[in-house]
Amino acid sequence: MPGAGKSLASSVMKTRGIPVFVSGDIIRAEARKRKLKFTRKNLGELMLKIRKEEGMGAVAKRLVPLVEKANGEFVVYEGARSVEEVDQLRRKFRVVTIAIHASREARFRRLQRRGRSDRPRGWADFADRDNRELGVGIAKLIALADRTVENEDTKDDLKRRTRRVLQVVLKRKKSS
Repeated sequence: MPGAGKSLASSVMKTRGIPVFVSGDIIRAEARKRKLKFTRKNLGELMLKIRKEEGMGAVAKRLVPLVEKANGEFVVYEGARSVEEVDQLRRKFRVVTIAIHASREARFRRLQRRGRSDRPRGWADFADRDNRELGVGIAKLIALADRTVENEDTKDDLKRRTRRVLQVVLKRKKSS
């Protein structure tokens, strides 16, 4: 969910040399192609439109060629929004899903502090964004995640928890 800490968790993996691909970057690239301004409204509508026109796994499908070109045994796909996206990746790759979970209040505060152009203008705006995310299936994806990392505390706590989960996931991969 927006503001949960996905980017911070991904940064831990990036420091280990694991390439990170971000779903939002794929949406922003399409917005650039269509010459759309990067507003919360435009990006949200585009996210829905792409999935409606090309299917729920569309964003991940666009990611596959990038992953195939990546160096290394592992990659991170930050910001999957649906089980269908993960299924799209599972057709070609071994996938482990890690959900980063934070309360609505913590996520709202973080989004406000971030100061990005797509930050919510208020609680109602935040709730609308959450509902849009929930509408594409993110709740099911979070519920079915292989691992969950809680993020209610400090950035260092999230980094530590992410490193711990990463160790477990990498150890399991080596033993399989």
